[in-house]
Amino acid sequence: MNNQNQAVLYLRLSKEDVEKLNEGDESASITNQRLLLIDYALEHEYKIVKIYSDDDESGLYDDRPGFEEMMRDAKLGLFDTIIAKTQSRFSRNMEHVEKYMHHILPNLGIRFIGAVDGVDTFDSANKKTRQINGLVNEWYCEDLSKNIRSAFKAKMREGQFLGSSCPYGYVKDPENHNHLIIDEYAAGVVRKIFDLYLQGYSKAKIGSILSSENILIPSLYKKQVLKENYHNAHLLETTKLWSYQTIHSILNNETYIGNMVQNKVNKISYKDKKKRVLPKSQWIRVEGTHEPIIDKDTFMRAKELQKIKTKAVNNQESDNIFAGILFCGDCKHTMGRFYKRRGGHGSAGYICSTYKRMGKQFCTNHTIRNEELMEAVLASIKEQARIILTEDDIDDLSKIQKGNERELFYQKQMDMIDEQLEKFRKFKKKTYTNYLEEMISKEDYSFYTAQYEEEISKLNLQKEEIIKKMENDNELQEQYDEWAEAFRNYIDVDKLTRDMVIELIQRIEVRENGELDIYYRFRNPYVAG
Repeated sequence: MNNQNQAVLYLRLSKEDVEKLNEGDESASITNQRLLLIDYALEHEYKIVKIYSDDDESGLYDDRPGFEEMMRDAKLGLFDTIIAKTQSRFSRNMEHVEKYMHHILPNLGIRFIGAVDGVDTFDSANKKTRQINGLVNEWYCEDLSKNIRSAFKAKMREGQFLGSSCPYGYVKDPENHNHLIIDEYAAGVVRKIFDLYLQGYSKAKIGSILSSENILIPSLYKKQVLKENYHNAHLLETTKLWSYQTIHSILNNETYIGNMVQNKVNKISYKDKKKRVLPKSQWIRVEGTHEPIIDKDTFMRAKELQKIKTKAVNNQESDNIFAGILFCGDCKHTMGRFYKRRGGHGSAGYICSTYKRMGKQFCTNHTIRNEELMEAVLASIKEQARIILTEDDIDDLSKIQKGNERELFYQKQMDMIDEQLEKFRKFKKKTYTNYLEEMISKEDYSFYTAQYEEEISKLNLQKEEIIKKMENDNELQEQYDEWAEAFRNYIDVDKLTRDMVIELIQRIEVRENGELDIYYRFRNPYVAG
């Protein structure tokens, strides 16, 4: 042996190789690669300086831990030869073959040898073979990537979970790793998050509450309790507080109602680790794949509430319990608060925001004082509770299922929606006229028109829902059963709260004469004087 026989061995096994091992090709295993290369080195009188190994690492990338360590040592001059089973163990990327085998390694005076495929960078006649091998290896990776993606999508469409780490609140089923089962402790935290949010607490405040109670954030819980491995585990110790984004993600994750939503991102290229977010139209969504933690009604209420800017301050409820629910009965824009001018501070009541901002040429004030609003809404809720929870009335209501009475009930709702549609169409026409007469800017015209079109779209969807209900003979009774359950606790209530308003009411409109149109979540309009 001479000074130039200081060699290192490089071993690599990737996910695609593991699949081959399962089919019986044991020659690719790390153990057999090691034995083969040691025999080769001894037979050719190389002194083995060190052995580098990468397990579960793709040959398409050069950021493999063992590979990176080997290249650092190469620059330090610790060896002069690299021996691998084949060129594909070293790299499957044509660009990397050129970069390392034909530039970096020759410049460092380092030789690469493929023990099985005969690759040798000290043989100039061998260069074309190396390049052809690199091209063939890259084609193999490209075909393999397409096949894997196709197989993954097929599994996603079947509702199988393919993530490496489960959503917080779930663990993998020991008997089927593509199926989720509930982790009761974490699921309890998820339920608490939804409960707090529906009580009126902001996402940031919920995070503060959980942090103050020393509840581990999801990543730390998975690492410390579930013993999951993280590549960036060193970063976890600096992120011990629940963040707004974590709470936001949980409140919007359909996994918690038993649905599986996957294929949200994909790699830009099989040769690149960078990913891009896919549009929702390409997501793969399968319902009812596992046991839910949150019921659908709670989940949807939380989603609706996120459209409303409201929060609890410290442990007190927001004093604006109608935020996001109170609207002008004519222009359909939100009602803003007006304040006492003399003799005290705080809100005195509500006023049309269009009138307040743009004047009476666009809408009238539609003002209503706090006391009047609270009294009218509370009276409405108590009246609805009495009607629904009185046995005689329930008997009468159940008869609506029969014949024409049932159709009249739905027709009344359809008429109400048609009335609202006609109003919005008139508003759109009036807005266009105002734009032509230069009473409003192009930006205001676009803004108002977009809002009106959105409302029209929502109303048309409501009509479609009513038509579907009319086709189901049992739907009406189920609706009233839901009514009874929701109102059960409110028949004798004497104080209006934010929770009550959010649970029962979808929208309140204030007419010019001060009357209220109250739209309950069960599609039963009530007019209060």
